[in-house]
Amino acid sequence: MNPFTGRVGLIQRVLPEYRAPFFNALGAACPSGLGVFAGQPKPEEMIKTVESLEGARLTRGTNLHLFKDRLYVCIQLGLLRWLEAFNPEVLIVEANPRYLRTRAALRWMHRQGRPVIGWGLGAPPISGLLPGLRHTRRTRFIRQFDLLITYSQTGADEYARIGFPLDRIFVAANAVSPAPSHPLPDRPVPSGDQPARVLFVGRLQARKQVDNLLQACARLPQPLQPMLVIVGDGPERERLQALAGEIYPQAVFTGALYGDALAEQFRCADLFVLPGTGGLAIQQAMSYGLPVIAAEADGTQADLVRPANGWQIPPNDLPALQSTLAEALADISTLRQMGAESYRIVAEEVNLENMVAVFIRALKRSMS
Repeated sequence: MNPFTGRVGLIQRVLPEYRAPFFNALGAACPSGLGVFAGQPKPEEMIKTVESLEGARLTRGTNLHLFKDRLYVCIQLGLLRWLEAFNPEVLIVEANPRYLRTRAALRWMHRQGRPVIGWGLGAPPISGLLPGLRHTRRTRFIRQFDLLITYSQTGADEYARIGFPLDRIFVAANAVSPAPSHPLPDRPVPSGDQPARVLFVGRLQARKQVDNLLQACARLPQPLQPMLVIVGDGPERERLQALAGEIYPQAVFTGALYGDALAEQFRCADLFVLPGTGGLAIQQAMSYGLPVIAAEADGTQADLVRPANGWQIPPNDLPALQSTLAEALADISTLRQMGAESYRIVAEEVNLENMVAVFIRALKRSMS
């Protein structure tokens, strides 16, 4: 991959720890410099952020969080001072109209005759209060960008539907890990009296819907009931352990695991399940050759979890989760084939290297 020779600025509301490998890799592909501006999350978000980057220059701003839920907006104090000081030739910003200083950054860059790339999830239909007005406001905001980068083809289609030129939309599938360097694990099919092993990895909070996973396992026919391993910690752990004691005592709670200890859980599992929102562990699970059951969320998983390697189910739908688990666990041999496809997808398609390559192509296109 040929590097991008210009100086790149990148604005994030917050810089989560899981994004550091991507920004370091992107910085390595931008030898003239990558500057990242980011603030702090709201305390209740419990996002673990990074303090420095190896491949980029990180500048801390101050986020002013106003209002809640659908009225939430964020003002990033210090953004324009950073922009003038770093003076990027191309700017990448989150394509979110709730971040109010983004418009000022767009105006500043365009006054210098420099391009701005929006990075966003897409533009799904708007419902609720004043949908027409909100749709018009969002469309005007999106059309100010010179190019767009989105996580999925779903997001690209949504941007195209509101009038953004399709040839200026780039799809960079959401990746948090490089292509696997380890081989596909060799998993024998369990013997008849050995239960399959289902794995969940994530923070234990209500939106992850681990309680639905416990209930779905408990409702399966006895021969299909798996050993359920729940890796993670969080505010819901005590409640979930109490629930498991009542309805599914064969569930195992390991707490948070990292490194080799976490890798061993991936290698020993037969199926990875993410019943709620979030999906950072999906790519990692796939790199260990695991098929996946994931709740449909923001569309970013559509290019990752496919019929050939897993199932996407409606969110908060216990019957769908139960029936999908039953289908998956009834045929372990097919699970092995699906797991091999998971491994191929992250080895060849959805990985950190390919995500960086798409960003570099977009950066070069923005200067042409």
